[in-house]
Amino acid sequence: MTLDLRIFTEPQQGATYDDLLAVARAAEDLGFGGFFRSDHYLHMGGDGGPGPTDAWTTMAGLARDTSTIRLGTLVTSATFRLPGPLAVQVAGVDQMSGGRVELGLGAGWFEAEHTAYGIPFPPLGERFDRLEEQLAVITGLWSTQPGKTFSHKGAHYPITDSPALAKPAQGGAVPIIIGGGGARRTPALAIRYAAEFNAPFKPAEEVGGLFERVRGAARGVGRDPASLTYSAAQVVCLGKDDATLRRRADAIGRDLDELRANGLAGSADEVVDRLGAFADAGAERVYLQVLDLSDLEHLADIADGVLPQLA
Repeated sequence: MTLDLRIFTEPQQGATYDDLLAVARAAEDLGFGGFFRSDHYLHMGGDGGPGPTDAWTTMAGLARDTSTIRLGTLVTSATFRLPGPLAVQVAGVDQMSGGRVELGLGAGWFEAEHTAYGIPFPPLGERFDRLEEQLAVITGLWSTQPGKTFSHKGAHYPITDSPALAKPAQGGAVPIIIGGGGARRTPALAIRYAAEFNAPFKPAEEVGGLFERVRGAARGVGRDPASLTYSAAQVVCLGKDDATLRRRADAIGRDLDELRANGLAGSADEVVDRLGAFADAGAERVYLQVLDLSDLEHLADIADGVLPQLA
């Protein structure tokens, strides 16, 4: 079994840049394929202290403070940023990293964070319309040849004669990740714009169905289904012994039995067995959601016990 494992964090729960840097550097040193973070401005449990960090400000710092690991968001909300400036931001961070950045982009869903920080929150249909238009603008700006201009006649983000700068470092485009369980629009957007489709926090049997839906939609429009990477995201809680395992579950406020049922929890061999179910469902990459950012030994235990079995 071969799987690319990436570390995925939720810093809106309370983490400074230094906290994130420590995890990113540990993930890099231990051989994980990527370090990703959510893009949220409000905590979803606990007190959220010391407050949120901005995703792309964080990525800019990590671009300079790491060397080899892939960096990105799962996922940036289309409600947070205008697509033109976002394209400039992401291209700039990609340059700063030497071409190691990936952009997960979604429609946005957490209304309370919008209310808390004065961000408009349109109805779901409009959010998807805006996401689709943002994808068209961002990819259009990046793909415009040097010396040419880009224009877009859109309902939400009209653009006239943009110089379409800056350009990403990696071949003119940053890989885009689109995910979710939508039956129609999500697969269509992934097929049109994405390099990767992500199925977050679903059981392996459901993940397989989502992947097959995307593959079928790709075949329907003449795109090779194998040209997409298929990934999943799952919370991880590994312990070399029962006491360590329970301590780590308690630290993130989760019941161990529930974690075993709904995540990747247990010994290294148990976690590998659960990962095998996702590989059998078609996953080529799994994002391991690590919630206790102070426990760097947890990353080391995963690297020691799991990574060698996936080589």
